This record gives sequence, C-alpha cells and structure tokens, in this order.
Amino acid sequence: MTDETLSRLKIDKQNLATKPGKGRQWLLWSCIAVALLLSIIIFAFRKGGITVETTTVVQTYPTQTFTLLNASGYLVAQRKAAVASKVTGRLEWLGVEEGSRVKGGQPLARLENRDLQASLDQARSGLDGARASLEQALAERDDATRSFERSRELIRQGIIAQSDFDAADARYRRAVAGTNGAKAAQKTAEAALRGAEAAFDYSLIRAPFDGVVLTKNADIGDIITPLGAAANARASVVTMADLSSLEVEADVAESSLEKVKPGQPCEITLDALPGTRFRGFVHTVVPTADRSKASIMVKIRFHDRDSRMLPEMSAKVAFLSREASRDDQLPRIAVNPAAITGQGQDSRVYRIVGDRVTAVPVTVGRKLGDLQEIGGLKSGDRLVLRPLDRIRDGSRIKVKEP
Repeated sequence: MTDETLSRLKIDKQNLATKPGKGRQWLLWSCIAVALLLSIIIFAFRKGGITVETTTVVQTYPTQTFTLLNASGYLVAQRKAAVASKVTGRLEWLGVEEGSRVKGGQPLARLENRDLQASLDQARSGLDGARASLEQALAERDDATRSFERSRELIRQGIIAQSDFDAADARYRRAVAGTNGAKAAQKTAEAALRGAEAAFDYSLIRAPFDGVVLTKNADIGDIITPLGAAANARASVVTMADLSSLEVEADVAESSLEKVKPGQPCEITLDALPGTRFRGFVHTVVPTADRSKASIMVKIRFHDRDSRMLPEMSAKVAFLSREASRDDQLPRIAVNPAAITGQGQDSRVYRIVGDRVTAVPVTVGRKLGDLQEIGGLKSGDRLVLRPLDRIRDGSRIKVKEP
C-alpha cells in the first residue's frame, strides 16, 4: 500500500470537531424529552391521590337515642298582668323600670292623691271624735248606773219620792242609749276611715304578685284611667310576669299526638342557652286543636330553672321515652362507626389534614343510636369514611365530590 493510499484513510479530526454532528442534536432532544416527562410525572403526582368519602365528628347527647318526638315552642309566663289603677288620675311617681324584680304588694307607682289624703285625714279625725264621744257616753252611763242603783235602794226604803226614782231611771236609760249611739257612731267612723284608706290606696299601684317588670307603658304626667278611652290616657302603667310560672308552649302535630301524654319526661333546650339542657315534663295537653296549623298546644313545665330564662324565648322540646339522668345530659363525641378501623386498643381513624391523612388512635365507647361514642377527637374533625383498606398513615387523598 502506497503512502498516498494511507493518507486517504486518516480521519481529519480538526474538520470533525468544527462540523455540527447528529450526536449533539440527539443529546439536546433527549434532555428536552426527559424534562417533559419529569414535568408530567410531577403534575400527575400532585394531582393524584386516593379518592375518598368523608364523615365529620359530631357532638351528640345520649337522650337523642330515646327521643320519641321533637317540637318547638316558646317560654310563656302563666301568670302575667298589665298593672293598672282602679281610679283615674295623673301619674306622679314611678318607681320601677324594665327588668325590675318586685314583691307582691310592693308600690310600683303613685297617682296624684292630695284630695284623697285630705279625705283620709278627715276620716281619721272623725274616728278620733267618735272615740271621744264614746268615752264620754260610757262615763255618763256609769254615773247614771250608780245613781239609778242608789235611787232603787232608797225607794225601797221609802226615803225618796217616786218622782226622784223615775228621774234616775230615765237618766240611766238615756245614758245606755247614748252609749249605744256612740258605739254605732264609732263603727261608722271606722268604716269611713277604711273607705278613705281604700280610696287612698287605689292611688298607689302595687304589684299583684312576685315577678319581673317586662314593659313600662306610662311615664310621669300621663293620665291613668281604667278604661283608657281618653286621648293620651294609659290603661296600664307596667306589664309584669311571674318568672316562676314560665312554661314551654309547644305545637305538636295532630298525627304525632299519640306520642305525648301528661307527665311524660322531656328535655328542653333554649336557643339563648345552647350549652344547657333542662329536664321537664308534660304538664297538660290543651284540649283544642289549631285548625290552621293542624296542631295541638302542649304545655311543658321545668324541673330545673335558670335565672336567665325570660318570657318569649324560643325553645325546643324532646319528648322522651324515659326519664333522663344527669349523665344522659352530658355531651358525647361520636362518629359514624364505619370510619373506625381495627379493634380494641388498635382502634384508629384517619383524620384529614390538608390533602393527606393522619392515623389517630381512638377509644371506642357505647353506641349512641346510629353513631359510635369515641375518644381522642374533637367535634368538627373530618375523617375518611371509605375506602379504609387502601389508606395508610400519610397517604395522599382526594375528597370525592358529592
């Protein structure tokens, strides 16, 4: 082989380095493909996860498991009064306001009563005069009695004339009659005094029973009249209620009336006091129906009372199949039993935190109707309901849309 032939077989490395080759293009496209594939994998990983159904931990009460019927109503005072005056007059003094607690017989307001006060003073003076007249008549009677006794003895002995005896006898009978008249006059004066006192007392508007003032209907200077027919006149000064007579008046549908009977235990909740449950019982079933609502009113009395109870508060009543104990009225944390996996000390649930789940060991209590009492969680926690066999601690999940 000649030298010329060998020179042709040599590779020109300089020309190869400076000429674009297919290897560099292949490397570039490979990098782009890998980056695109990684992006797809990351996107799919972020959007992925096990699709699950969820449930929520709730707070419940054991009494809900033996509740026969639920109804709603309002607190109503069974003793309530619009306090007014028996006479017409101008309001001069008002000693209470809304929310004032008063005792039976306590003065709430006063009408102008100077004329009545004068009549009362006159009646008292008249009684004093009648008493003085009676004392005078009694003294006259005693003197006439002694004179008559002496005259009777002397006439028997023949010492005095018959005319003297007759004069003593007449004086005695006049004294007795005068005494009886004085006694009658005193009774008349006493009756007049009682009438004046009553008339004066009518100007004082008193509380008819122990209770709380609900509304103030008049102000000082208003004319108060029993009829309230005059312009700008007021028939009542205040409205008050006896809070110890508060009962729940609830409407029960006619179709559910068979589940209610007098004396039946109840549990009462007030919207104003959501954290407190009150024990009560059916006091009476009002023997008439409301045609427009197809319902019957049931009145429920309280076993336990609270000073925060006020008339017209809204209430909910649960009619129970048995008496609720104090333990039955304590709140419980419960959950759908299908959300619990494992048994005994290995019982656990999967709590949802963001897009992942955390295994939480729990203690299982008693059955509460369709729910299961549970410990270790709080009301409002979201749990995985199904599928539990594919879930592990830390699993990424996606909540199934309803």
